[in-house]
Amino acid sequence: MSDEEKRASFDEKQAQFTNDAHVSKLTATPEEEKRLVRKLDRRILPITCLLYLLAYLDRTNLGNARLQGLVQENLHGDPTGVLFDWVNSAFFFSYIICQVPATVVSKLFPPSYWVAGAAIGWGICSTLMATTFNFGGLIAARVGLGVFEAGFGPAIPLYFSFFYTRAEMGLRMAYWFGFAAVAGAFGGLIAFGVQNVGYGPYLTGIGGEWDWKVLFLIEGIPAILLGVLTCFALPNRPENTRYLNAREREIALERVNRGTSSDVGAVINKEHIIRALCDWRIYTGGMIYFGVNCALASISAFLPTIIQTFGYTNALAQLLTVPPYAVAAIVLCMTSYTSDRMQNRGLAVAGACTVGTIGYLLLLTVPYNVHVRYFAVFCITSGTYTAIGVIIAWYAHNLGSETKKATGIPMFMAIGQCGSILGSHIYPSTDGPRYIRGFAVSCGLEAFATICAVVLWVSYKYENARRDGEYGSPDPDATVDTSELADKAPMFRYIP
Repeated sequence: MSDEEKRASFDEKQAQFTNDAHVSKLTATPEEEKRLVRKLDRRILPITCLLYLLAYLDRTNLGNARLQGLVQENLHGDPTGVLFDWVNSAFFFSYIICQVPATVVSKLFPPSYWVAGAAIGWGICSTLMATTFNFGGLIAARVGLGVFEAGFGPAIPLYFSFFYTRAEMGLRMAYWFGFAAVAGAFGGLIAFGVQNVGYGPYLTGIGGEWDWKVLFLIEGIPAILLGVLTCFALPNRPENTRYLNAREREIALERVNRGTSSDVGAVINKEHIIRALCDWRIYTGGMIYFGVNCALASISAFLPTIIQTFGYTNALAQLLTVPPYAVAAIVLCMTSYTSDRMQNRGLAVAGACTVGTIGYLLLLTVPYNVHVRYFAVFCITSGTYTAIGVIIAWYAHNLGSETKKATGIPMFMAIGQCGSILGSHIYPSTDGPRYIRGFAVSCGLEAFATICAVVLWVSYKYENARRDGEYGSPDPDATVDTSELADKAPMFRYIP
């Protein structure tokens, strides 16, 4: 087929889809659409955000438990810190392995059942950590935790794309991922309260360092309860959810098909899986995610320990983890709102990674000024959490089809979680109190992530301009057929 014939074929198909979109287009008023979005927000955001809060508490509470007797009781003191590092990283091995197959398979099940099952599973694993008494028990519980959370984290960006448009996605993802930062702050408060009230001996009937067991119980059981509620309360796909009436379902379907028309529903397109596996931009996103996740994992597991090296007591170190996480949540939401309005994610990711790099540089170069080092912690948490929240939203609408999103999002997340494994092993106790190796590695990876984000931003801008020159500027209200080519469809445009 000649170039002219290909162009004619593309034009004919695009015209057909534009005509179909026009015929089926609803006369929904802006007020109706706003009411629908508010209704979706009232149900979807509280459930998914609280689930992520609990998931992140259960994933990261090891850092708090480390200062409450876990190492002394279960790891025989662990003078080198190596055993604790392996317990922390065990989660990420199963999480990485299960992400892609779990997210692809999730398309075949009602979201409420899938998410509820994941929450109940990780809640049980987290609660069972309170019953462990040695290294093997902790490893088994953490591996199980990773298996079930792999079915939740990468599936949520895909789930959000069922209901929210490009202009709405960034802020919703910020609200959702921002609860990871809230979990860090909340976890510090819970750990401070448990350690100071000292409920362990009362609940167990045994004296000694039992606060960490109570911590696991307090943070694990709520996930099970919320999982049960999710099964009945979380809306399923727009076309069959009972949460919306018939009119609202029609508007929701028009919104989800606004801009693209592809493999909607319980369908898996094998060709799009292959396209995702061969997409260099997904691997580049994975390198960005690798860099920031190395920092994230080390922050989650070692921040209380790092702050303790500033000269504070264990209890006060737990409490001082709260402000950096709170500020990170605010910065993430503000940046995501701005990137939504500007429809530009790449520069936001690059800027956030730069802030994280500066934070690590301060920790490396200012060894004795406690105030500067504590400020550096704010830079690290704000930059890292913001970069992760924005990049997830970046890929949620840049892959073209549901199957490619279901493959590509967990792909770059799985690559990134390898950075979490690295981050769990670069802060051995023997490197304290300076932890130069850990800070230097994290600093270099954040700087590398900055470069990768700029490269992606330039490539998306260039590709959009190339398609505009070759195929013309698309009508923003027209439906683009991505069922065959996903994001490679001639009239599809990326968010740079």
